Amino acid sequence: MRALLGPDADRTHRRDGRTRRRPLLRGGGGVTDLLLTDAAEVVTYADHERLERVEDAAVAVEGGRVVAVGPTDEVTAEHPESDADEVVDCSERAVVPGFVDPHTHALFAGDRSDEFEEKLRGKTYQEILADGGGILRTVDAVREASTEELVENLTEQFDAMLAHGTTTVEVKSGYGLDRETELRMLEAIDRAAETHPIRVVPTFMGAHAVPRGRDADDYVEEVATEQIPAVAEQGVAEFCDVFCEEGVFDVEQSRRVLAAGTERSLKPKVHAEELSHLGGTELAAEVGATSADHLLHATAEDIDALVDAGVTPVLLPGTAFGLGSAYADAETFLDRGAPVALATDLNPNCYSQSMPFAMTLGCVEMGLTPAQALGASTVNAARAVDRPDAGRLEPGSPADFAVLDAPSYVYLSYNFGVNAVDTVVVGGETVVDGGTVVDREVVA
Repeated sequence: MRALLGPDADRTHRRDGRTRRRPLLRGGGGVTDLLLTDAAEVVTYADHERLERVEDAAVAVEGGRVVAVGPTDEVTAEHPESDADEVVDCSERAVVPGFVDPHTHALFAGDRSDEFEEKLRGKTYQEILADGGGILRTVDAVREASTEELVENLTEQFDAMLAHGTTTVEVKSGYGLDRETELRMLEAIDRAAETHPIRVVPTFMGAHAVPRGRDADDYVEEVATEQIPAVAEQGVAEFCDVFCEEGVFDVEQSRRVLAAGTERSLKPKVHAEELSHLGGTELAAEVGATSADHLLHATAEDIDALVDAGVTPVLLPGTAFGLGSAYADAETFLDRGAPVALATDLNPNCYSQSMPFAMTLGCVEMGLTPAQALGASTVNAARAVDRPDAGRLEPGSPADFAVLDAPSYVYLSYNFGVNAVDTVVVGGETVVDGGTVVDREVVA
């Protein structure tokens, strides 16, 4: 945790008064495993509308969970520094909940950087797809990759996300488009999650695109009757997502996929109204989806339907940024009572692992305030993956949080292009120190 302690930036204070370079926060000897003191501010959310901010604050952690948050003098009266196994002075630093990234396609293979240049020269995504690029190009690369290569690729993405403060991430399959490769992708997600501290939410998305040479109706039947039963038997995926979009899967086809998933206890999610207005939001409301994502062409009536059905809207500003297209109007969602969530949409066509960058875009391009952007990246994003304990920093919540190299959470959106995250703690363990992911062999 470099620069957290002033002139002794690489040191932490122990109960016996000695100092040494701070080790991993394992807990053990003291009543309190970890005690952060004197933070410029600690921020959390009680709900999607109310930011809780405590100045000159402390956080106490025991057994991987937060047991106290409040003014330093009050917390240390109940959890004395003398009883803590590790005490970290967070002067001039803000502490925020770990970010939740509720929509990614982080598992892929191959390289599509050349398509970025093609887009800059004016080629549309549809034109790139017609020329053999886009999703189907990544499908070819994933099918050719070994499972071990997929695990390695995803682990590298997890490291980058963790370094930017993400402690919970949703990851979709969907670059297999056949039973064998979709199952291998989910296996790779599961294997990477087992060896990485980031908390992972796996989603099956066999209905991401129509494979080459296949009829859409025929492929939907394969997804519903062959892929989904096999996915359910494998037991890795928690959600089932579908790309409900013109030229991909229409509303009826999407309904068929989601119904098959629901029958096998896979909770529904929907890619909706990204490139056109097709009716995906209405479908999401109808089936009680956990989230509806993208929503660039959602209407006021669509938003009302999502709110009434309890569906969390997930907005993906990085996608619009990468495509050079219009952004969703977050203010309209908020005005209608929708608990807006943000996500990176990390994929080869939107190559960003940074939730803070999504926050900046959410503020500059979509009308969010820094407080709303933080809420959309924590407590609201947690709703979108059905993780009610995530994205919070309060007694009883998992000890998943980030310490910033800045005095205020506002710097997450304000200081764009720079990673303000210095330290990340997951389950009470330090997993990022001084902006660098901690060696997992040491963590173990």
